[in-house]
Amino acid sequence: MLQNIRDNSQGWIAKTIIGVIVALMALTGFDAIFQATTHKNDAAKVNGEEISQNELSQAVDMQRRQLMQQLGKDFDASLLDEKMLRESALKGLIDRKLLLQGAQNSKFAFSEAALDQVILQTPEFQVDGKFSPERFDQVIRQLGYSRMQFRQMLAQEMLIGQLRAGLAGSGFVTDAQVLAFARLEKQTRDFASLNIKADPTSVKLTDDEVKAYYDEHAKEFMTPDQVVIDYLELKKASFFDQVSVKDEDLQAAYQKEIANLAEQRRAAHILIEVNDKTTEAQAKTKIDEIQARLNKGEKFEALAKEFSQDPGSANNGGDLGYAGPGVYDPAFEKALYSLNKDQVSEPVRTDFGFHLIKLLGVEAPEVPTLASLKDKLTRELKAAQVEQRFVEATKQLEDASFEASDLAQPAQDLKLTVHTSAPFGREGGEGIAANRAVITAAFSPEVLDEGANSTAIELDPETVIVLRAKEHLKPAQLPLEKVSAAIRVQLAKEHASAAAKTKAEELIASLRDGKTPLDKAIDGQNWKVTEAATRAQEGVDPTVLQALFRMPKPAGKDKPTFSSVTLADGSLVIVRLNGVNEAATPTEEEKAQYRRFLASRVGQQDFAAYRKQLESEADIKRF
Repeated sequence: MLQNIRDNSQGWIAKTIIGVIVALMALTGFDAIFQATTHKNDAAKVNGEEISQNELSQAVDMQRRQLMQQLGKDFDASLLDEKMLRESALKGLIDRKLLLQGAQNSKFAFSEAALDQVILQTPEFQVDGKFSPERFDQVIRQLGYSRMQFRQMLAQEMLIGQLRAGLAGSGFVTDAQVLAFARLEKQTRDFASLNIKADPTSVKLTDDEVKAYYDEHAKEFMTPDQVVIDYLELKKASFFDQVSVKDEDLQAAYQKEIANLAEQRRAAHILIEVNDKTTEAQAKTKIDEIQARLNKGEKFEALAKEFSQDPGSANNGGDLGYAGPGVYDPAFEKALYSLNKDQVSEPVRTDFGFHLIKLLGVEAPEVPTLASLKDKLTRELKAAQVEQRFVEATKQLEDASFEASDLAQPAQDLKLTVHTSAPFGREGGEGIAANRAVITAAFSPEVLDEGANSTAIELDPETVIVLRAKEHLKPAQLPLEKVSAAIRVQLAKEHASAAAKTKAEELIASLRDGKTPLDKAIDGQNWKVTEAATRAQEGVDPTVLQALFRMPKPAGKDKPTFSSVTLADGSLVIVRLNGVNEAATPTEEEKAQYRRFLASRVGQQDFAAYRKQLESEADIKRF
């Protein structure tokens, strides 16, 4: 427990910042520049601010990707419930909007330099320990962001992080609470246990008992509600042989590819901030003094370490590493790209203050040949054409299916084959019937009751289907002979467990009355004694531990308390609590660890309460 507390109480803010880069973004990412114009394009409004359908779709997609990463590559994505994903993603976007509004109303803020440093120093954007623009672009492109969109999203997540840290970090606990927690956490218990086995094989059941159980639980013995579907399957891969790439298109794509290459510049800077404590004139005077010392021959690196107010780079002599266009503040970038190697700029004013900028190095991009990129560009151009044809064919399939009374005509129009599934129930089946969207559509009132064709269903980004119900197999009563064996197993387990419980209760009563000695073996079985058991004692069933630490303290050494625990197999464990061992007073180090843990928990509860308050006071409309 102490190690868990230690782990959870260290580096909280640092972990939050890094977590913002990947986890929060994956959960609640959105297109920051999209603006909805009608309710049709809105998913929700929070205090008058829109959450667009585009934002929601992107958040759902990112949530799905994150779940797939957590569940492993072999997990079937079709098992994810799309409705639940959308509800979860929308809730996350609404919570996020509320927290942003709360942070802005509370006047939380940070500098653009701090944002730059988070990006430059994030391990996910580095190669060999240095910021890599190519890696940065690759990661954010996979997440569906441009550089500007990512910066805007990250800035908002940092505001939320400040709000969270401010609330969660304000939690505190009293000395009495720390000592009470330590007393309970470090308390140990001496106990003994005895197993009372449940023996289903000894239970004799009559046919009348089986029949009575069958009649009483008739609704449990029904065939499942099942459906057989016909469906048309449209696959994106089928269009690849139908497209080709022209030489002029390939050449245009190549020119566009190499046009995106940009040189990387390694910058160092000295920053003097303009803030509540330093006026513009004071900052300008200070930067001029530093520039004068540079002109007299003092080292830029030494002056950066001494004077720069950028904590992320000052200790490195102001070194910011290599970066390309679009990373820095526009004024900073303009000055940087006007310098020659080892040249230092004049003072540059940005939103953060005044900078002296030094160009440490330039890396020119390597321009690949058309031959080296031909296969890649050809695939991309073909993929674009295929995507267009796939979208058009999907629309045609959906329109044709909507207008048709069966699937024969749409199949003929698109040269597709009508497939038929095996029967499956609401819990799904194999193959296509394992897809949750297919199950939902197959059992929808429109398809099952009205006999309509479904809308287009996306199984995955490469496959779309349309289905209709071919046959509805309604639930029917299973005959007794089909389920009698299962009933006998269930009844035997219940009777055996009940007998074991009766025996345990009788034995506990005899032990309490002193009729059965505490140290005597019972039915040839000795008590299993455990001394000084902790709340996380290894080798003891968790349900037994839970019951043990809920038992009242014994009145004396010769007056233990008793309880019983039913295990999953129906057997029982008699628990005899012999004594409670109070812990020694915690050390100052332990008290500090407990205090951090409890304060963190209180802070998290305060943050959760704050979020709840924001939600209760907000005007939230879902469309």
